[in-house]
Amino acid sequence: MGNEVLQQRVEQYFAAVDRQDLQRVLSFFTEDASFTIATYETTFRGRDTEIAGMFTRLFSRYDTIYHGHFDHLISFPDRLACRFEVRNERLGAPLIKKNNCNFFKFKGHDFDEVFVYMSGDNALA
Repeated sequence: MGNEVLQQRVEQYFAAVDRQDLQRVLSFFTEDASFTIATYETTFRGRDTEIAGMFTRLFSRYDTIYHGHFDHLISFPDRLACRFEVRNERLGAPLIKKNNCNFFKFKGHDFDEVFVYMSGDNALA
């Protein structure tokens, strides 16, 4: 995969998260992927078990989720770092704004490892 394809895959993944499309989100991960929230020393293992549960909880917490204003740094052939803005909204609650950074390790076209560094509260716990 070229640099542009890595970047597109990451942005397609975030678009699926923003749509709260669980099946599409999970399709970006290998079956035995790990997802670590390094800021909070938490790791989820397994696409269809712990990672699916993490996203199910995230989607139940917020009415709208937004990721955007991406800055990508690519280490070809299989790594991408991404800084971006996050906005989470829940009806009747103040807007939550964050600046996060994720590190993706690819295995083929899918994420094998994701490391997240986030500002503010842990929305993924």
